[in-house]
Amino acid sequence: MASEPQGGLTEYIQHHLHHNVVSLGDGAFMKIHLDSLVVSFVLGAVFCLWFWLKARKATSGVPSKGQAFVEIIVEFVDTQVKDTFHGDRRTVTPLALSIFMWVVFLNTMDLLPLDLPGVAVQTVAGAEVAHHTFFRWVPTADINTTMGLALCVFFIVLAHGMKAKGTLGFGKELITAPFHAESLAVKIILVPFNLALNVIEYLSKPVSLAMRLFGNMYGGELVFMLIAGLFAGWISFLPGVLFNTAWAIFHILIILLQAFIFMMLTIVYIATAREHH
Repeated sequence: MASEPQGGLTEYIQHHLHHNVVSLGDGAFMKIHLDSLVVSFVLGAVFCLWFWLKARKATSGVPSKGQAFVEIIVEFVDTQVKDTFHGDRRTVTPLALSIFMWVVFLNTMDLLPLDLPGVAVQTVAGAEVAHHTFFRWVPTADINTTMGLALCVFFIVLAHGMKAKGTLGFGKELITAPFHAESLAVKIILVPFNLALNVIEYLSKPVSLAMRLFGNMYGGELVFMLIAGLFAGWISFLPGVLFNTAWAIFHILIILLQAFIFMMLTIVYIATAREHH
């Protein structure tokens, strides 16, 4: 490979697992993965621009192919929300659509060649600069990205719960459910147990969301890196092409499935938060 280090496959993989890190503050007070941040922002902007342009040009007559494709996506997401969330969908459907499409865009970056950023840097600045330049462009293979998305969903779920039950009602439910009692003394005894279970339940949601998406995309990225090692020799080059093609086709299913699961769990969590126990 043009940007492959000289230490073999192990060093090649280690090189591609490094992020482009920017440190803020003194020392290592705060570190930002610039590559994940930039790619996520650009893809989010592309998604918003794409749907905005199609919405502006939408007609009530015979739709164009582009408009029809966007309408199919919107109707698909709205159907999933309608089947899961039995309430006002005016804010939930746009949220589900944004999550689904954004995660699909982020995941799809895994299908692009690993060495493309390195080759571009090497072409412009030379091999030495490329060797010391790191750029991972699969944001969902970065735990910071998936945890950020999951935390956003977590706070949205809390907001829906408070809106549906009121702040006092939401707080009351935290200490009175799932274990109920008629006696005041028993209710007081059950408060720490109810609170502990509810806190664990709520905190497990963003953790499971983040780790599921991260684990699948990180594993898929590693497989692509291992397959890339086959391109180092002429004998293994053809098997590498076949394995890479097969894994890429299979990975398309993973890309769409993980985005769908992230969206559906978000809808389920919102619907559950609005239910009264």
